[in-house]
Amino acid sequence: MGRTLIIRVVAVGLLVLALAGIGLGWEGHRRFRAPGPSEQSITVIIPKGAGTEQIAHSLEEAGVVSSRLVFMAGAKIARATLKAGEYTFPAHLSPEEAMRIIADGRVVVHKLTVAEGLTVREVLDMVRDADFLFGPVSRKPSEGWLLPETWHMVRDEARDEVLGRMEKAMRQTVEVLWVARARDLPLKSKDEAVILASMVERETAIDAERPRVAAVFYNRLARHMRLQSDPTVIYGLAEGYGSLDRFLTRDDLLTRHPWNTYVIDGLPQTPIANPGRASLEAVLHPAHTDELYFVADGSGGHVFARTLEEHNANVARWRAWEKQHKAESE
Repeated sequence: MGRTLIIRVVAVGLLVLALAGIGLGWEGHRRFRAPGPSEQSITVIIPKGAGTEQIAHSLEEAGVVSSRLVFMAGAKIARATLKAGEYTFPAHLSPEEAMRIIADGRVVVHKLTVAEGLTVREVLDMVRDADFLFGPVSRKPSEGWLLPETWHMVRDEARDEVLGRMEKAMRQTVEVLWVARARDLPLKSKDEAVILASMVERETAIDAERPRVAAVFYNRLARHMRLQSDPTVIYGLAEGYGSLDRFLTRDDLLTRHPWNTYVIDGLPQTPIANPGRASLEAVLHPAHTDELYFVADGSGGHVFARTLEEHNANVARWRAWEKQHKAESE
């Protein structure tokens, strides 16, 4: 009887321990799937080389999970491979869902919009100021050869790699458009196409006008007329930026530099900005017109003319509008 009793006691003890283990396991499983404590979305940066314990501690400290032990146990049971990166966790996210986000590598995607018409120097400043990127800016892209668009990137991407993507995309875009260009163009190279497209980009932001502006430049070149484009003058004076903090003067138009198309013949030495796809297409497929002049019309667009007499009349109307607008604003 004594031996039998001992066996029964041991068996009961083992059963109690087993039931307790099951209970603890069930409670841990429940907590692993239960909503988390955060009342709002939280962003956490997980550094490279961080282990499960460090990640769990970061999530607990940030308020994503209430218990790092529960997160660690669940991640180890699931044999999850947790990846470094920047993650945003929605409010009341369960530890299990947080683990899935990290294991799937659903990192935060940052956007950097490079607008058409910015200069390379302006883009370099933007990339340098993007605090989610990593490393120095040591690349020196040629003016005009960074593709304007909204770029997507993740935290700690190298700045030079981002610039390399922009440059590669621009060269691929120009190559594709160049192959499909109109065959009667006087352009000698893709570089000349980018130079002229940069001028069109800086002259007008209206897509419908771009092919006409390109045609005006081509018509003037064919007649050995100087292009007389104000943005080229500005570029040369602004030391690589696209704007001045003042209006151009007559002396500015007479100042000799490699971009001043009032004093040099033909195209400027380099592009004056990064042109967008629409300006590139306009230069490679210009409008068929004999127009030689254009001037602002006061509404954001331009009025075009075939003769100097027509152009002078348009300029007079523009100056009258400008004078009236200035008086009304004072």
